[in-house]
Amino acid sequence: MSDDDKQTTAKDPWTSQAQPVDGEAIKKMSKKNAEEAPPEKWMQAWAKEVLLEQKRARRGRFIGGMFRLLVTLVIVVLVFGSGRELLSLSDEAKPTDTPHLAVVEIKGALSSEGRANAERVLRGAQRAFSSSGAQAVALRINSPGGSPVQAGQIYEGIRKLREQHPEMPVYAVIEDLGASGGYYVAVAADHLIADQASLLGSIGVVSGGFAFKEAIERLGIERRVFTSGENKAFLDPFSDIDEEQSEFWQGVLDSIHQQFIARVKEGRGDRLADDPKIFSGLVWSGELALELGLIDELGSLYSLQADLGVERSVNYTPEPSPWERLERRLGTAFKAALVELMAPRLQN
Repeated sequence: MSDDDKQTTAKDPWTSQAQPVDGEAIKKMSKKNAEEAPPEKWMQAWAKEVLLEQKRARRGRFIGGMFRLLVTLVIVVLVFGSGRELLSLSDEAKPTDTPHLAVVEIKGALSSEGRANAERVLRGAQRAFSSSGAQAVALRINSPGGSPVQAGQIYEGIRKLREQHPEMPVYAVIEDLGASGGYYVAVAADHLIADQASLLGSIGVVSGGFAFKEAIERLGIERRVFTSGENKAFLDPFSDIDEEQSEFWQGVLDSIHQQFIARVKEGRGDRLADDPKIFSGLVWSGELALELGLIDELGSLYSLQADLGVERSVNYTPEPSPWERLERRLGTAFKAALVELMAPRLQN
């Protein structure tokens, strides 16, 4: 530094008295000021922090509550489907002495785990047949089919109820769809009714699946299956199926098909037209089905009610409980997928 710079610095009143910054001194001064602050100041600061913490807690509880409400609403929609189903928690309709048309619904795919299962349908049918005010029983069908076992059990159950109550007329009213197993059930009635645009028939059996053997070989995956019985895994999609096994499975399907045909002939009798296409698996409109003798007339549940001269109808189909709906919706999806893939079914 030159002599001129030294003289300038010495004469500068701002820099001539400057001292190096001491960090420890600053900390001691801050602590001293805090200790000397009046109690009102730090009490106000503490209260402010408490209020902020309470506000954060309330916000967290609100967000958590909204999330739980959203999850609950999603579960309710999955289980009950709609508000109408949520409110219909009564298990069974009460019989009445007032003249009415007793209705039993067969809605959806026929399945032991679904709404259209034999136990539920026949429980409703028994109450319908036993009602003192029932002028007739109507099977209200809207089903694509499904399990041949469930279809057969419903058919046999309705036929036995007809024998026990010979004075009670039984109608089957097909709405949008009465195909395959749905039609199997319908022929248990005395009289079949459908709309001219309803789809029905599909008198046949189908069993489908996929073969993945070449796919897993290309991926370098080795399939290991251990069985006791050479044909135990013949429907395994990752293994080959030989001609003998194919013929055997086709024979099983043909046997179920013949059972279906026998029930249709038993239920419809001479009303059926002499046309082999009836049993080929084809689906017919209500108008064409009338010509083939698959139904007796075109109409609906409301036209039937008017023809019978009754002012009201009573649905005797038991509603599943909320817990049953939850179990069936959430607990059987994987099982249903396997059954759909491998089991023979009466379905369009």
